[in-house]
Amino acid sequence: MPLIDHLGELRRRLTIIVVSVLITTVIVYFATPTLIDIMMDAIRNALPAGTELTVVTALGGFTIRFKVALFFSVIICTPIIVWEIMGFILPALKGNERRWVVPTVAAMIILFFLGMIFCYFVIQQAAFGWLIQQTTDFATVLANAEDYLDIMMLLEIAFGVTFQLPLVIFYLSILHIVPYKTFRGNWRYIYIGLLTLSGLFTPDASPVTMLLMFAPMVALYEIALAVARNVIVARDGKAALKWTREDYEAREEEDYKEKIDASAKKASASKGSALGRAKKSGKQ
Repeated sequence: MPLIDHLGELRRRLTIIVVSVLITTVIVYFATPTLIDIMMDAIRNALPAGTELTVVTALGGFTIRFKVALFFSVIICTPIIVWEIMGFILPALKGNERRWVVPTVAAMIILFFLGMIFCYFVIQQAAFGWLIQQTTDFATVLANAEDYLDIMMLLEIAFGVTFQLPLVIFYLSILHIVPYKTFRGNWRYIYIGLLTLSGLFTPDASPVTMLLMFAPMVALYEIALAVARNVIVARDGKAALKWTREDYEAREEEDYKEKIDASAKKASASKGSALGRAKKSGKQ
């Protein structure tokens, strides 16, 4: 397909995504009071008794409702977004590549929503509880609606993205971009790196949130390594746990040559058999 046609196809699919999100945002906007109430249920027990959300600017209410509507509309339109992206990418992939795309995308979506669910039920109350506790000893808590809801939405996104870690580790390992042995042998440094990432990804700068993010990241890291190890051993043998990318490509090339040689031998044997049958038929 020419470049112009590719760009036209990309524009068409992006238009579908943008229009779908905008229409859904308009519809969801009218339900934002209920959605905000559901969001607040996650932290209500952490708030001082009688605390209510406040808006301090004239445009504050509209801005908050629009942000919340957009946030939920993107979540609702996720199937459309994924469908359009895959519809653009899949035709350019080979059959063996397509085999990995669908389960990978499905895993990404599932992990993203698992991260958001974990954040809602576990993280939100603990994070806000700690933050509010730092204030109640010397001041009255005024729950600014925009501030609270922005932090809550950022936390949801941060945990959704963080839960993609197993896929990254899995593919780096099974493709031998980073040898499994390297991941396994340098776990101390990796844990420190994950702790640092936890601090960077938490928008509320709370040590409680950071540690609560660090714990599932470590668990997901270990699960991903365990799955990757089983796949590598089953596919390439135990020795492949030490392979680098160069070793993997060399093995692939060797396997390819073996297939070519086997095909050539088979073709030669078939040709010899055909000649034998022809000679036998000629003698008769």
